Amino acid sequence: MLDILYTIIAFNVLIILFKFFDKLGIDNLQALIVNYFVAGFCGLFFSGQEFSLQYVLQADWIYHAAVIGILFVVTFNLYAIGTQKVGIAITTIANKLSLFVPVGMALIIYPGEQLTWVKVVGFILAVIGIYLSSTKKKKLSFDKSFLWLIILVFIGQGIADTVFNHAQRTVVNDTDKGLFFMCLLFIAGISGVLILLGKSIRKKPRIKLKSLLGGLIFGLPNFASLIFFFNALESSGLEASQVFPVVSMGVVIGSALVGLLLFKEKLSGANWLGLLFAVLSIFMITFIR
Repeated sequence: MLDILYTIIAFNVLIILFKFFDKLGIDNLQALIVNYFVAGFCGLFFSGQEFSLQYVLQADWIYHAAVIGILFVVTFNLYAIGTQKVGIAITTIANKLSLFVPVGMALIIYPGEQLTWVKVVGFILAVIGIYLSSTKKKKLSFDKSFLWLIILVFIGQGIADTVFNHAQRTVVNDTDKGLFFMCLLFIAGISGVLILLGKSIRKKPRIKLKSLLGGLIFGLPNFASLIFFFNALESSGLEASQVFPVVSMGVVIGSALVGLLLFKEKLSGANWLGLLFAVLSIFMITFIR
């Protein structure tokens, strides 16, 4: 259970850093690229192994690492475009609701996962909590021509989480854990560089020193969040269909409190109600059998 708590804390540290990035005018893509390489070197250090390209290319988990790494960057860019085209609230809700993709796949694929009425109630509370905590207006509206963008954010994040869970359950052992994360993160970094180069064809980006420094700072907690999340799926004592919503609701609650206490963001009555539903969801999914 401690790994779940550490995961939630690490994710909220990342949210705090993202908020500072926005305030300091840091280019998110540039910072993320640097962050992925920094986190990748953390993975190599964590592994305690010498890097062998032949070993990595023959590893059963290399395809999992490639899919997750590419989707990390692609989904982030889709999320960024979504916030511009359809708004932050809608895109955030789609991103958070994507947790039900790995949850659904876990319930279908893995024999040890059970769907109980308590879980169903907890999932419903989670959906309500996500909606209420993410909206500032009573009614959400957006340009329906960009519905595909919201769907891609939902599917992209959902597939990344599903493959992450599958890798943990089937192909990544304790010995290779560090190398797996190193490859995943390096592939994400390389994918980010390719996207940056693609954008430079239209408009040459100005590399900012503060963006590079931001990436250096972001790398360590990002690596920590992945390791703790992996460990939570592996040894928390909960099923994956419990871990994903509990972590997500913990991040929802934590990020709202961070915004309130550190950044003086106002929470509406609906937002507070959403946090209450999130707490109830965690209680239902985790403690009631």
